[in-house]
Amino acid sequence: MYKPVLVALGFMLLTGCDNQEVGDVSLGMFTTKDIKIEVLADPLVPGVTCHMSNIVANLDLADPSDMSISCRQTGEITPNMIADINKSKSGEVVFKKSKSIFLKSLKIRRIYDESSQSLLYLAYSTKETSGSYKHAMSTVPLWNTLAYQEPTLPKNKQ
Repeated sequence: MYKPVLVALGFMLLTGCDNQEVGDVSLGMFTTKDIKIEVLADPLVPGVTCHMSNIVANLDLADPSDMSISCRQTGEITPNMIADINKSKSGEVVFKKSKSIFLKSLKIRRIYDESSQSLLYLAYSTKETSGSYKHAMSTVPLWNTLAYQEPTLPKNKQ
C-alpha cells in the first residue's frame, strides 16, 4: 500500500536534482512553489542555448503547466547541423521533463522554418489546464551564421 507513494516521492526528489538548473526563485514564505530556471543546449545544434523557466510545486503530485522559454545563438551554427535536424512541420522533441505522476510532461520541440531560415523552439505542456494547453515559443534566426543560405529568386524574376 505504501510502496507506490514511496516510489512517487522518490521520483519527485530525483527530478528535483537537475544539474541544468541555473536559477531558483521562491514564490514566497508560505508556499512550496518555486520558479526554476534551466539552461538547455540543443543536442543537434549546440550553437543554440535556451533558458526555460517553469514552476515546480514541491510536495505536490503535479507541477503547474506554465512555462517561458528564450533561445539565442551562443555559438557557431553550421550547415551540417541544419542538415541533420528533422525538417518536418512537427519538428522534433529536444527536451522532455515530467511535470506530474499523471502523465503530464513539459516538452520543447525544435521546428525549422525554411522560408525565414529560423529555428523555432516551442515549449508546451502535454495536458490541458483550465481549458488551455500552455505553451511558449522562441526563435533563433540563422542570419549571419554559416548555415544561412542566400534566398534564390525564381527563374522568371532573374
